[in-house]
Amino acid sequence: MAKGLGKGIGALFPGESLEQSGQVEEIQLELIVANPFQPRKIFDEETLQELADSIQEHGILQPIAVRKKGRKYEIVAGERRYRATQLTGLEVIPAIIKELSDTQMMELAILENLQREDLTVIEEAEAYQSLMENLHLTQEELSKRLGKSRPHIANHVRLLALPEDVRAFMNDGTLSMGQGRALLGLKNKRRISEIANKVIKQGLNVRQVEMLVQNLNEEVSRETNQPKKKDIFVAAKETQLRDYFGTNVQIRKANNKGKIEIEFYSEDDLERILEILNLEEE
Repeated sequence: MAKGLGKGIGALFPGESLEQSGQVEEIQLELIVANPFQPRKIFDEETLQELADSIQEHGILQPIAVRKKGRKYEIVAGERRYRATQLTGLEVIPAIIKELSDTQMMELAILENLQREDLTVIEEAEAYQSLMENLHLTQEELSKRLGKSRPHIANHVRLLALPEDVRAFMNDGTLSMGQGRALLGLKNKRRISEIANKVIKQGLNVRQVEMLVQNLNEEVSRETNQPKKKDIFVAAKETQLRDYFGTNVQIRKANNKGKIEIEFYSEDDLERILEILNLEEE
């Protein structure tokens, strides 16, 4: 099965499209369930409604493909058409019934969506990971079969190491792939979610996120090299100040004196901190 990946759906059904190979039957919508291997998790409501309006006016021009599973039918291809048909209030949908294994189902669902190139970066990463795990492929083997570069696949799969809430931000477009990749470089992985929220709140671009991560990593290195642990009282005050200013704050104390360092990452960030301090230009 894996050897057909590069040729896509046509490798499984030569010379014909998946939804045009077989006899069309009318199937009750209530008997149809989603493809359990569907990589797409997000369906745009506006475009679904547009498709539903088109179906109401012109009908369903292309049947969906399904496979029999007990008393139900699992969607092989055409889930957008199925979801849009649900919105119209229709009770049946034209479909072609295929005989497919779980492996074929998974491969077809992923290939169909990858070829359309409108998955989110996280959905695409999950699709690559699923193919590698289920078809026992390495990144190099998968890159050859899909015609994608190995770095392209590797850069996507790495994003799956991000915390779930950060992946959700990337799925809904709140964070870009570049911002997500920059966050992966943070040495203190426990702070990724915290820093991601800060990036969103302050509207930092990719370059600013990279600089922020670099600065935070340098702090980790300095703290690691410090021979003495920071005083508990000082650490508590630093935490209090970080929460107050919404940025990193360092208290450097020696004997009975010291200094407080408040970091900023852009001109706008500096103005925000100055406003908190109630400082005005003279």
